[in-house]
Amino acid sequence: MSANPADNRLPPPGFNRENRPYQHTVPEINQWEIYRLSEDRQAFIRKLEQASKERILQESGDNLTDVLSKTVFSEQERTRSEPWKVDPPNERRYWKRQAKLLATQSLDEDEPATAEEAAQAILDRIVHRYAEEIVGTFKIPTFRFARRFLTFFFGRLLNAAGGRSFTSLFSKKILLQEKLLVRGYVDQVRELSKKGTVIMVPTHFSNLDSILIGYALDQVAGLEAMAFGAGLNLYNTGYTAYFMNRLGAYRVDRRKRNPIYMTTLKIMSKLIIQRGVPSLFFPGGTRSRSGALETKLKLGLLGTAVEAQRARYQAGRDDKVYIVPVILSYPFVLEAQFLIEQHLRREGQDRYIKAKDSFHSLRSILKFIWGVFSKGNEITISLGQPMDVVGNRVSEDGKSYALSGRHVSTREYFRDQYGKINEDLQRENEYTRLLASRIVERYHSDGIVLPSHLISYAAFAILERSFPKDDLYALLRLPAEDFYFQPKALESVVEQLRDILLKMELEDRVKVSDEIRNTAAKIIDLGLESIGNYHIHKPLRCDSRGHVVSDNFSMLHYYHNRLSTYKLKNKVKFPQNLIGDERKE
Repeated sequence: MSANPADNRLPPPGFNRENRPYQHTVPEINQWEIYRLSEDRQAFIRKLEQASKERILQESGDNLTDVLSKTVFSEQERTRSEPWKVDPPNERRYWKRQAKLLATQSLDEDEPATAEEAAQAILDRIVHRYAEEIVGTFKIPTFRFARRFLTFFFGRLLNAAGGRSFTSLFSKKILLQEKLLVRGYVDQVRELSKKGTVIMVPTHFSNLDSILIGYALDQVAGLEAMAFGAGLNLYNTGYTAYFMNRLGAYRVDRRKRNPIYMTTLKIMSKLIIQRGVPSLFFPGGTRSRSGALETKLKLGLLGTAVEAQRARYQAGRDDKVYIVPVILSYPFVLEAQFLIEQHLRREGQDRYIKAKDSFHSLRSILKFIWGVFSKGNEITISLGQPMDVVGNRVSEDGKSYALSGRHVSTREYFRDQYGKINEDLQRENEYTRLLASRIVERYHSDGIVLPSHLISYAAFAILERSFPKDDLYALLRLPAEDFYFQPKALESVVEQLRDILLKMELEDRVKVSDEIRNTAAKIIDLGLESIGNYHIHKPLRCDSRGHVVSDNFSMLHYYHNRLSTYKLKNKVKFPQNLIGDERKE
């Protein structure tokens, strides 16, 4: 073991560990690409409709009527079984009429037509309806107001105010940049944003992610606002809908899985990237229910970046699309309890039995709320190593390099055997899978490990080792209040894991926070300070006897999972006497 952990550190070239606000790369908001797109919205929608119809006809061949039938049927089912307040008031009537027109092969109620004419007319109407729904707008006054509001909101949420009393919650002193940390390849990403189009692909843990990342990229990293997908369910309330409609978000309705809607959504993403609008989307598709880093990504929107790059080359353009993995490191996750219970029910089914009721007294809830505001917390956002659309590393000047270190031309990946740049969707699907695997690698290489991650991983590993015959669900049924973690054992495991992570960092396989370079005892203290702040039943805490205990093993499992994909347990030598039993003392 290392006598001085701080010596085991050589920061990788270009990875910035300092946190400071940057000047905006494009100071004038009316010069931002997302604003220009909003000003050109109607022309963009017409282009989106045309491109979507062409792709649908290309993919459906002679089966357009079948595609329409599937779409209309699924929409009728959706309006019947899962209506939302945000849906247009005539939604059910609209889809009923489309079904009738498709069945009667009519252009309207009284005018017969050929099957092809009727199908084309219905396709036109559906694509237009979807395009108008999906494409958002961007209003500068609303954006400026949102900046001010979010500064207040995140400042309160992270307790950026200097004091710890109730009056300090309303202090005007904002030190948000000290609590919302943007690390990683920030300078390189800023330079690349001037040369091409940047696509942010973050990990996804909380409903706060997109707002928090967007705010940090604007106010800390100094980048242009990005187009991002917002679930249509967020538009169900008036205030939320007002802001989402004016902040550049495009609407995504996850109830709609029919081929026409999915094609229109993907073509929209392709066109805004091709146009040069920086974008953000979550390639994992949804929040990580288990708390682990994503290892399997959805390829739909990722593929639109590959297509957009090829389309640029076909148009004679040289500007590139740059993919930037973004890794969120929370010491806590607001929805952790809900997410892990969803995950365990889905994976364990009848093997998972909830250990205790989730009802809390008013006193405990008020105590929880005060804990949110009275303790300082930090959230770290790491901008990972940028890459091109086929997963090659990209340098600050925009050049691509293969894993061997050899300079490569991204344009050459899109040429056919005759040297012509052409559309080949099968080939581009392979590139998308390659890109996804490289993003997953960088999630692990550039994600910053916090003390809360390390101690929860160590504690749950000790729990598993102490009851080797029990599977996960048997462990979760153990009465957490009866056990505590032996101090020497916990320190030993934390120390070993720390040294393993420091070695991995030298190999560019992980990044660790500066707090991880402390002694094991200090890492445990730092982790305990932050991991329980937002939870009534804490995953780990120090009790009145000085024992490290868990109130809830399910929650401990959730936070443990943040490091689970690194496969570290088989490298640890566990000491004897790992768990103490309160009942025997």
